[in-house]
Amino acid sequence: MSKFKPHRQIGVGGLVLGEREKRYLHKAIASNRLSYGPMTERFERLFAGLHDCRHAVFCNSGTSALHIALAALKEYYGWRDGDEVLVPAVTFVATANIVLHNQMKPVFVDVDPRTYTLDPNRIKSQITLRTRAIIPVHLMGLPCDMDPIRQIARRHGLRILEDSAETMFAAYKGKKVGSFGDISCFSTYVAHFIVTGVGGFATTSNPKLAVMLRSLANHGRDSIYLSMSDDQGVTRKKLREISAKRFSFVRLGHSFRATELEAAIGLGQLEGHRQIIRARKENADYFTSRLKPLQEHLQLPHIPADRDHVFMLYPLVVRNQSKRALVNYLEERSIETRDLMPLVNQPIYKKLFGEKLEDRFPVAKKLNRSGFYVGCHQYLSKEERHYVADTLLAFFKRRAS
Repeated sequence: MSKFKPHRQIGVGGLVLGEREKRYLHKAIASNRLSYGPMTERFERLFAGLHDCRHAVFCNSGTSALHIALAALKEYYGWRDGDEVLVPAVTFVATANIVLHNQMKPVFVDVDPRTYTLDPNRIKSQITLRTRAIIPVHLMGLPCDMDPIRQIARRHGLRILEDSAETMFAAYKGKKVGSFGDISCFSTYVAHFIVTGVGGFATTSNPKLAVMLRSLANHGRDSIYLSMSDDQGVTRKKLREISAKRFSFVRLGHSFRATELEAAIGLGQLEGHRQIIRARKENADYFTSRLKPLQEHLQLPHIPADRDHVFMLYPLVVRNQSKRALVNYLEERSIETRDLMPLVNQPIYKKLFGEKLEDRFPVAKKLNRSGFYVGCHQYLSKEERHYVADTLLAFFKRRAS
């Protein structure tokens, strides 16, 4: 066991505002403009391009992005209240919440026991005449198995809304996450890959959906005027038209806009995204190498050959027992843990869908009992990652003695 003692909690994520971020922040402040402007426009354009999409809408959170994405699809395709959306039984609660907030019904689908992402083999049995969409979640840095999901969607006339809040810049069979669905959503919250404090993106290559997304994030405003720059440099005729419709709202929308300050931080982060991903992968490789002797006790991350894993987090599943003793041991030694995205055991979901909801999803139930994660982010020092691995090894050594 290392003699290193952490002077702070070793968290699952973090943020350090470096020189790049501060430089962009200074420019944003000096511009005297906080509402939608050149920083946000550039951030959206670059982010969309990095995920092989034509359009991106920067919102105040990844959850807001998901919310307006489903609202846009519902309006665009004429879905009704009560129509169904397939959601994995292991994901952050926001994935299912936004379905309910859009007056639709989440229908849960169990996950693959090795990747923890939506299991394509379990989708078909959950499809009904009212199923309208699938929300595959690229979980913790690992893309879903998208080919069979897309085949099922095509066969049954379903739309795809990618929840990629936890996965950026990764590829499945050479194709970037975010480019498989009608709309895809990302988060820039703290602990994620690109951090703006709070924030998120909805991306699409459909220009009509892009306009609807921007309107929905801006109170449902008429698309003729969605930014304070939209009335600049236009013809007299166009200016009169804008003036007449500037305060016209064509749908029920939300105030889900972000500011130039978040975009400025995001631009600085985006410039260093390759180093961020490289560091996370290196930390994950280190943990996997050090923890191999524990494979009898711990299920380590599985990376299928057809996709990247960019490791927003480092997931672990305790074999054949509860995680509680191990999690407590780590927490008492200043190593932060989080449960592995429990959903169908949440009190609110048991209240809404029945106390025995979790029993219908055996893989999710096992992960809820035995799965957790630790951080593998770019701010981990070598001493901290040694300490995390040493502490895990020490726990099982102690149990064996």
